[in-house]
Amino acid sequence: MSYIATIDPERADGEVLAMYRRQQAHFGYLPNYARAFSHRPDVMAAWASLQATIRRHVAPRRFELVTLAAARALGNTYCALAHARALGELMDPDAWREAVTGEGEALGEAERAMMAFAGKVACRAQAVTAEDIDELRGHGLADDEIFDLVAVVAARAFFTRILDGVGAEADAAYRELPAELVEALTVGRPIAPTAATGLSAAGPAASEG
Repeated sequence: MSYIATIDPERADGEVLAMYRRQQAHFGYLPNYARAFSHRPDVMAAWASLQATIRRHVAPRRFELVTLAAARALGNTYCALAHARALGELMDPDAWREAVTGEGEALGEAERAMMAFAGKVACRAQAVTAEDIDELRGHGLADDEIFDLVAVVAARAFFTRILDGVGAEADAAYRELPAELVEALTVGRPIAPTAATGLSAAGPAASEG
């Protein structure tokens, strides 16, 4: 699940218990990433606030595509699977598979350009050029929208580095995705072999990842 000891759900209290309950209520199980933050729930809360602020400025489909591209470039299986699944709620099944595997014509030229840019920012931000920005402008993006793309990627880099840095594995529930997508999206650590136990009861829903 992870290389560090985490707070067991049945021993959690205070902020940790509240965070666990929010996460379990949203997903239907307690995700491994929540356990990874169990020693610092205030950091999770700060992350959630930053994430919510960034998302307010980005259309859902664009957010998921750019996040997926960033997670892949960063080699993080967890976020690649999570945001591919979220993208599946915004597209029809065939287009979704094409978007995730990079095949077919499900994505427009602007979307492909944004994803390529996201991958570059994720791993080689220092190599971004004025020409890269001009290409996005050529696809109709304004400068504030380009800033938003960079913010989405930068925030994702923070989150994935914490998860991979402590050895957090993607939840076993992601094995329920189509096999070809699981294979394409396992770009780093493997999916956890089994589901971990959660809380006996959960509180109101709110996603932080």
